[in-house]
Amino acid sequence: MKAIVKHHRGPGAQMQEVAIPEIRDDEVLIRVKATSICGTDVHIYNWDEWSESRVKPPYVFGHEFSGEIVEVGSKVHNFQTGDYVSAETHLICGHCPQCLTGKFHICENTKIIGVDTQGCFAEYVALPADNLWKNPDEMPTDIASIQEPMGNAVHTVLNGDVAGKSVAIIGCGPIGLMAVGVAKAAGASQVLAFDLNPYRLELAEKMGATTVIHSGEIDPVEKAKELTDGHGVDVVCEMSGHPVAMDQGFKMITNGGRVSILSLPTKRVSLDVTNDIVFKGVEVQGITGRKMYETWQQVSRLLQSQQVDVTPLITHHLKLEEFEKGFDLMNQGQCGKVVLHP
Repeated sequence: MKAIVKHHRGPGAQMQEVAIPEIRDDEVLIRVKATSICGTDVHIYNWDEWSESRVKPPYVFGHEFSGEIVEVGSKVHNFQTGDYVSAETHLICGHCPQCLTGKFHICENTKIIGVDTQGCFAEYVALPADNLWKNPDEMPTDIASIQEPMGNAVHTVLNGDVAGKSVAIIGCGPIGLMAVGVAKAAGASQVLAFDLNPYRLELAEKMGATTVIHSGEIDPVEKAKELTDGHGVDVVCEMSGHPVAMDQGFKMITNGGRVSILSLPTKRVSLDVTNDIVFKGVEVQGITGRKMYETWQQVSRLLQSQQVDVTPLITHHLKLEEFEKGFDLMNQGQCGKVVLHP
């Protein structure tokens, strides 16, 4: 089969012919219909410090997809050939303290599909049946392929109350753009979107942001306070990973507000803990993955009900062989979500 292989410990990737995976008794084989590029994939493609310390080439990467089951293992009884599925990408152990108390999304032994195992940038992928999510038949394959990252946005925004509150989304990459739509659908009174990229700020408007702020042209902290009668925003969702932007997020949060951090800074971040966290009584949350499978239910229902329309942020459809163009677009910030089609 054709697959995008992270072929060496350095920048780039290659299209190669590799063997179709063989499944174990508890797994299924899926023909991939659509697979989307994630920020994590860009880290791996570019070969930054994080990927250098984490991934072990050569292997097939990629973890967001939708597809059709073509083969079922002997111990799989809840799925069958022909089922239309996507997948939760965290492979969990089931026996650590977190798993035993139902906190599967923070399993201390988590492995991630396409990061620690073979991924889905390919014509076929083999996965445990326990990780599958059955999609509605009418859901388009491109939308079904981005449910996993949308789950990150849903988890970040809805890990606390947002109805009637002001919400700042810092960083309008694809997940930040999804977070804009989720916050709006959840009843936020204001959704402020911050970025340095005019292209993505335009997409944020299309996703429902009430105000977009170019952080390089307008002081984001002053603007946030101006729009909230000087008090600061109620909720900050940090999606940028930039040390300066993260510090600004803590400076614009109101006393008693919530800061939910999904981003993965690659450098140390300097914060004024005393004045911007302790004296403000701020709640700080680290967000990882999706709640299994509460978040998946929320994502599926938000999409089915059309309360969140993600079509504006799916900006590019490419053949699997055109993956280099997709990664270039991601690196340039001249895209929303890029979907590859094997």
